[in-house]
Amino acid sequence: MKNKILNLIVYVSISLLLGLLAGAMASFFGHILLWIGTLRNNHLSVLLPGLVLAGLLIVHVYQKWGRNARAGMSLVFEVAQGHDKKIPLVLLPLIMMTTWLSHLFGASVGREGVAVQMGAAIAQAIEKWTGSAIHRPILIKMGMAAGFAGLFQTPLAASIFAVEVLAVGKFAWKGLPAILLAAFTAAWTSNKLGLEKFQHSLYFPEELPFHQFLLLGLAFGFIGNLFALSLDISKKQANKWLPNPYLRMLIMGVVISALLFFHQGRYTGLGTNLIEASLSGETVYSYDWIIKFLFTVLCLTAGFQGGEVTPLFSIGASSGAFLASLLGFPISLAAGLGYTAVFAAATNTLIAPILIAYEVFGPYHVIESGIVVGIAYILNRKTSIYSQQIP
Repeated sequence: MKNKILNLIVYVSISLLLGLLAGAMASFFGHILLWIGTLRNNHLSVLLPGLVLAGLLIVHVYQKWGRNARAGMSLVFEVAQGHDKKIPLVLLPLIMMTTWLSHLFGASVGREGVAVQMGAAIAQAIEKWTGSAIHRPILIKMGMAAGFAGLFQTPLAASIFAVEVLAVGKFAWKGLPAILLAAFTAAWTSNKLGLEKFQHSLYFPEELPFHQFLLLGLAFGFIGNLFALSLDISKKQANKWLPNPYLRMLIMGVVISALLFFHQGRYTGLGTNLIEASLSGETVYSYDWIIKFLFTVLCLTAGFQGGEVTPLFSIGASSGAFLASLLGFPISLAAGLGYTAVFAAATNTLIAPILIAYEVFGPYHVIESGIVVGIAYILNRKTSIYSQQIP
């Protein structure tokens, strides 16, 4: 009985500490990222031509100081899956600074990669500092959830994402209470430190035909699957044709910068402009999701840092707005469904995307979200944006 009480105290203490640290770090990172996005938008014509130079600096930084950390999300997955590897603490400043640099000069990348890697690195450091007896894979999942929750303030989705994403169709439930506590603490901390949560209420009281939800699920499943497959093929071909990372960044960076400049920065950064336009009924072009899709794949292949998830939200929302016009469907509802379903298909996750729908869009259409997400998820059980995910 005494040992059980001591173990409980250890789990609670580590969860709270991890949540506080991850939440504070997520708030710090998020505030600077928002400021950088505003700065980029105000001085786009000056900053965008420097994208290739920023990319070359990112390559150099990882080549010189971060060789052991270059694996990024793959390394986090391996440790969380129980492999005897360690996440170097240098990963923390590297991923934050290179992501800020990528966003400052206009790369079409996300931010969740930072959140998850940041939380995992903090968890590994806590293990080293405290000599914690918590099983390392559980501790890393606590860090993954805390980082995700701290940045997005969706603690339920973040917790389930950490236990669901490691293997397709399998859930590592062990340690879930500690994971939840770390995630809720991180979300609370970042909120108290002023980082705002993205929320948008979706409520349509009329009944809509089931076949429209079916068609949307099929379309979103195809888009998410195609994104994961395209990213995998693009990275493999780039490594084959341009094995030198400096040359790869030089060539791809020049092309990406020129194309982004041509589009006046509409597809730079996270893609939150497309999300907001899609959900609020503003102008969204039929090709927006395709171009955002292509730029994100190209930027990640070149070596820019940040992640895929927020661009996936953007691709999903803007493709939903386009499909709604074809189906005679409420545009903002289709955008909200696409926001979560494309993410589900690209990451091979089922429950976490449904919880994202609940935490971001409210409880009104959780059943519809479950239907569309479920269809999208079923269509893709092989490819994933995370190469280390166990099939």
